[in-house]
Amino acid sequence: MRIISQPITRHELNAMLPGYFGNMVKAVVDVDLGHIGLNAELQADIESAMLEQGAMLSNLWGIKLYPSNNEVEVEFDSLINIRPHQGNHSRNVQNSVIRERIRNIVNTLII
Repeated sequence: MRIISQPITRHELNAMLPGYFGNMVKAVVDVDLGHIGLNAELQADIESAMLEQGAMLSNLWGIKLYPSNNEVEVEFDSLINIRPHQGNHSRNVQNSVIRERIRNIVNTLII
């Protein structure tokens, strides 16, 4: 597991493959601090590590990354995203503003 706040290359992300899930890296994004936790079997494990480092639960969203040589595809799906108290009733990040913030953080930190 790795938590990044400084950019890494797609090559570095690709080096995490094959990880637990072949061509996919599980990740958690802190939409407030702009950090990404990467590469654990469970996003809940990344979430726990980020909480221990001072993140707030309401700012953490689970995603799946599918890196290639040209781009990193983002899938907004994780069990940790089920948060009825925040208006998110499914595994997918439903709020378009949060999805855009996640995309921006991914594009900033994975170059």
